[in-house]
Amino acid sequence: MALEQKLTLKLAQKLVMTPSLQQAIKLLQMTRMELQTVVAEELVENPVLEEGDETFESEDGEEAAEATGDETPAAEKEMDHQESMDDIDLAAYFNDYLEGSTGPPTFEPRAAPPLENTLTREPDLYDHLLWQLHMTDVSDRQREIAELIIGNLDPDGFLVATREEIQEMGRQEPAAEPYTEAEVEAALDLVQSLDPPGVACHDLKESLLHQLDALDEPEESLTRKVIDEAWDLFLRRQFQTIAKQFGVKLAELEPVVDRIRALELRPGRKFSSERTHYIEPDVYITKVSGKYVILLNDDGMPRLRISNAYRNMLRQIANNRHQTDARQFIKEKLRSAIWLIKSLDQRQRTIYKVADSIVRQQRGFFEKGIDYLRPMVLRDVADDIGMHESTVSRVVSNKYMHTPRGLYPMKFFFHSGIDREYGADISSLTVKRKIQQLIQEEDPKRPLSDSELTRVLQREGINIARRTVAKYRDELRIPSSTNRKQIF
Repeated sequence: MALEQKLTLKLAQKLVMTPSLQQAIKLLQMTRMELQTVVAEELVENPVLEEGDETFESEDGEEAAEATGDETPAAEKEMDHQESMDDIDLAAYFNDYLEGSTGPPTFEPRAAPPLENTLTREPDLYDHLLWQLHMTDVSDRQREIAELIIGNLDPDGFLVATREEIQEMGRQEPAAEPYTEAEVEAALDLVQSLDPPGVACHDLKESLLHQLDALDEPEESLTRKVIDEAWDLFLRRQFQTIAKQFGVKLAELEPVVDRIRALELRPGRKFSSERTHYIEPDVYITKVSGKYVILLNDDGMPRLRISNAYRNMLRQIANNRHQTDARQFIKEKLRSAIWLIKSLDQRQRTIYKVADSIVRQQRGFFEKGIDYLRPMVLRDVADDIGMHESTVSRVVSNKYMHTPRGLYPMKFFFHSGIDREYGADISSLTVKRKIQQLIQEEDPKRPLSDSELTRVLQREGINIARRTVAKYRDELRIPSSTNRKQIF
């Protein structure tokens, strides 16, 4: 069988995304912070773009389109009549920005702030423990082992390495003397004596006992005995069994449980490096004279425009054969600037359309509250505004809406529906709200199980399964009826 090469001609249709469309899609799903970064970078990289509050007239827009290569015959005729120049007077060009200046600009040097006043990250648990350790009068070898222990703590303050593993770390250096078990134990006691109490323990039980030591809890106290001898029963909330084990009444366990609950479950919590993230809404919904008005948040976004200087420069070198590279460079930058401005405008228009559709379809929520939130999916909004579901998905991604009822992510308004025996379908979010209300109103000594919650909802005409109730309860971070039960 012989192989041969052939040239064939094939006609096919396929969807190809233009660069402008790709840019518009990327900008559509960006957050405001990401968008500001992109615009700022484009302002630096593209000299044709500039920031200003002025808006161009329609003829300026036509001139910009002409410069990118989409000239009309009339524009070409106008360009032919313009005189070309061999060289660009750059000095005159830059003098336009120095009008009104009487002399060379002067700059006053500013003193830099002191180094100690420079902002740095907040100290975490590791820094806090090392600072205490270096203030302690111990030998260099013990400090070395203690630093190893501190380096093997997780963010919650628990030790993730065993004593044997810490001893093995001392054998990594051939010339170094291995750590002994007594040395590791002494260094561990030293770290556990530091602030915060309960740090450098292997599990929660050990941590709670060390916290009681820091509080000078007596050795024979019932609280210490419950943690030390009946910890598994305590975790399973078998308080009656615990009371029988220690020969006390059930009521005597109430202060013990309260004291244990007051202890810190994560000793390193207050040294967490997690910072508060502030949300800035993309859309504001306000009610004016009985109508809801949609306002897009443009705060912090620069107003972009095409530089007049570069458009004039392009017009001057349009017929100059010696400035081909410069003309091509300006055209590409001008085309990129126009694409960006159009993409930003299209992004704002699309966000407005989606927000307007949400307000119209969820008017019951804005008027009466979450109980009147109707089920809605992306297709409902896509069909309403005549766009694809993927476009709507990009619009609502990582964007927030400030409403008279609070700040909500735009995805908040999209939920599946649950059938009802009478009336329209009910939103899954409304069902979660009902489950939360039922649990808040229950008897703490006889909490409602998932099956009982299902029966209550079914009596209200909501067709829901028990596993769905359990899933919604887990999403609300509500413990099971066994863990919610109070015996006191």
